[in-house]
Amino acid sequence: MTVSKPKLVVVGNGMVGHHFIEQLCSLGLNKTFEVHVFGEEPRPAYDRVQLSKYFETGSADPLMLTSAQDYQDWGINLHLNTPITAIDIAAKTVTSAQGECYSYTRLILATGSFPFVPPIQGNDRAQCLVYRTIEDLEAIQAAAKNSQVGVVVGGGLLGLEAANAMMQLGVKTHVVEFAPQLMPVQLNDKAGELLCSKIEQLGVSVHTSKATTAIIDGETALHRMTFNDESFLETDMIVFSAGIRPQDALARVSNISIGERGGIEIDDHCLTSAPDVYAIGECALWQQKIFGLVAPGYQMARVVASHIASLSSSSPSQSFTGADMSTKLKLLGVDVAAIGASRGFEDAQFVELSDNQTGIYKKLWLDDSGKYLKGAVLIGDNSDYSRLLDLYLSQDEIAGSAVELLLAGAEDEADLKDTSIVCSCHQVTKGDIVEAVSAGNHKMAEIKSCTRAASGCGGCAPLVQKIIDQTLQAAGLDFNAGICAHFDRDRQALYHLCQVEGINDFDSLMRQHGKPSASGHTYGCDICKPAAASIFASLQNQYVLNQDSGHVQLQDTNDAYLGNIQKDGTYSIVPRVAGGEITPAKLISMGQIAQEYDLYTKITGGQRIDMFGATLSQLPEIWQKLIDAGFETGHAYGKSLRTVKSCVGSTWCRYGVQDAVGFAIDLENRYKGLRSPHKLKFAVSGCTRECAEAQSKDIGIIATDKGWNLYVAGNGGMRPRHGDLFATDLSTETLYQYIDRILMFYVKTADKLQRTSTWMDSLEGGLAYLKSVVIDDALGINSTLEQQMELIAATYQCEWKTSLEQPAFLARFNEFVNPSQAPVADANAYQRVRDQRFPNGKDTGAGNIAIKQITEQKITEQQTTEQQAKADEVLA
Repeated sequence: MTVSKPKLVVVGNGMVGHHFIEQLCSLGLNKTFEVHVFGEEPRPAYDRVQLSKYFETGSADPLMLTSAQDYQDWGINLHLNTPITAIDIAAKTVTSAQGECYSYTRLILATGSFPFVPPIQGNDRAQCLVYRTIEDLEAIQAAAKNSQVGVVVGGGLLGLEAANAMMQLGVKTHVVEFAPQLMPVQLNDKAGELLCSKIEQLGVSVHTSKATTAIIDGETALHRMTFNDESFLETDMIVFSAGIRPQDALARVSNISIGERGGIEIDDHCLTSAPDVYAIGECALWQQKIFGLVAPGYQMARVVASHIASLSSSSPSQSFTGADMSTKLKLLGVDVAAIGASRGFEDAQFVELSDNQTGIYKKLWLDDSGKYLKGAVLIGDNSDYSRLLDLYLSQDEIAGSAVELLLAGAEDEADLKDTSIVCSCHQVTKGDIVEAVSAGNHKMAEIKSCTRAASGCGGCAPLVQKIIDQTLQAAGLDFNAGICAHFDRDRQALYHLCQVEGINDFDSLMRQHGKPSASGHTYGCDICKPAAASIFASLQNQYVLNQDSGHVQLQDTNDAYLGNIQKDGTYSIVPRVAGGEITPAKLISMGQIAQEYDLYTKITGGQRIDMFGATLSQLPEIWQKLIDAGFETGHAYGKSLRTVKSCVGSTWCRYGVQDAVGFAIDLENRYKGLRSPHKLKFAVSGCTRECAEAQSKDIGIIATDKGWNLYVAGNGGMRPRHGDLFATDLSTETLYQYIDRILMFYVKTADKLQRTSTWMDSLEGGLAYLKSVVIDDALGINSTLEQQMELIAATYQCEWKTSLEQPAFLARFNEFVNPSQAPVADANAYQRVRDQRFPNGKDTGAGNIAIKQITEQKITEQQTTEQQAKADEVLA
């Protein structure tokens, strides 16, 4: 007689439900139980975290985590398009929407969550959508085809991901957030402010502190959204992404205990109040907490699988003790990371780095002793994330000063302890990955398969690849050092291919040497596109915003508008002042222009005059006036030559032995058109007293009574490096030759976004090798390097002058889709200080680092209430 197996039923086939099935199979429980899995959607589990990739391929296939065939091979009954509508706890049965009844021995609820749509009048109008499933994406894609303007309601993680998707569809995108900042659950006010400014650089309009009161018929678009401050916004489509709610309706109608604010209550084994019924993922409430990331859901899945296994064996059962909610991601190309108590806590100490000029903000929260890391937030640069996360999770005492953690950089990102967690989703350590690589698994796909690392949210994939490469390199084996997922080659190889094959557009580069998406699209990413743009500019020196060659779509944020966006959403204006020399007439012209537009004006350390506070629409008219006055662009927005600083030199100074100013002007005019892997700064000192600080510059020149001494690869800033003395007592002609060769060799061989200082340190053979190439022509390429530099110098153009002659370019310079209805500027946004206009905020400086007790920044009762109200906005 056949003995029937106990029955295990899983309701929900999302990421967490599927992970539970994987754990079940790994323990062999699929052979012990008769397993039934019920999913509401028409397809098996897919990667909901990477939803926006759907728009890169036009297909759901790359998102799929499994297939119906997999379930069949595992001996598991998969029921798609089959919602479960009732649970009979006493009879231990579930009933489907089709009226079929199934018995269970063990029941796992993995019903996930659903998008919260605010109760706003008109929220059910046409093209008012949500962002959650593949079907939602299909609806968004269809709506975008007849939309010019779109709005995402919600500025949390999922909302910004939805905004990215909307941008990819070519729709002018707005983000409306009720809170006074973006990502209010994870970020403090400064971090939210910087994230906002960076996203606005990309062309997304952000509206914070906005409560939508109604959605009605629009005048210039399908909809008009009205706000509680009596303003409005016209749009053709709306995507609601204002948080999630636990999908607990099935448990609620089945008399299973539900939390006061929703969620199925569970214990440390994820058991609910009903016998033999578990809940995992976003539907589960553990100690009054809903965990809206995938990693905690995976932990719950492992706990339940181990608990079920322990009931029929002597194997120990795991317990769920909470989960780390740290996260690292890239939102619309902006690096964002939050670790632990990222918003701080009472009586904490903190270390803060705020660099508005480079767009980087970092804050570390420490315990009251200042020796243990309790939380962190990183904006603009999350290269420290792995090291800081390891320090937070291990709770090792901080060695040395906490400030040093922010200045250490990420050179040794993969040099973690073997016990360090690399993949939080699957709790994979560095040692696990190294062991897998040593066992013969050399490709990312193989590591994903055998360790599960990088197969969850995917945020750890770059670090996993670094560990793979590091392990292979240590073993003396070949490894792939591709620039990104779209190219198997590094920047140096791509530069060579573009030069040899005459490639001058991204589509050709992708088709010939890249890896297009499954649908044939050649979009690339925010790593390879700016790198390609830099390569094309260095080789051909064409107009960087050329529409015909597609260069405009490749540019990084500031290059796209030929200006640096500032913290208040305005732009800086930086004309070139070669060598720091300016005539009184030009100085007066600049002053008159700055006075006309009420621009904050400052003389910089690079001997230029920067003007701040220009709106996007003012940029063309201001630059037209500057060009008419004889100025040209200073390239402050680009990875190119910024300045050539100089002292007075022999023309006026009694110590000067050479004309430092005249030579600095000649140098700046020769190299001002060069696009390079990173920004370049020069200086010329007229004598060894070194008033121009040349030894801290990428190219530093010091006059002697016999000629010029040349220094290379110096760097100031956060990680200072003294320049290396390259050659002494050079003639002017030889000096130009050497600089031509050095710069073009740097452009040819450096990695993406690599300063000359780190490039020099990375050169095998270092300074001696560079001398052999430049002075001895060891590679036989000096003639080619000089010819390439001659081409750059001969084809220079002022990008602003060219742009002002391009009507298509000028059309980009409007902050509003309907400029005639633009709101009046907020007069309270600025204050007058020292007779100049400043943004009206307490923290207006850049480069501030402080460690102190919280005073004004203590978490108040009001902030705590706001946090609770926003808690369900955490992204799955």
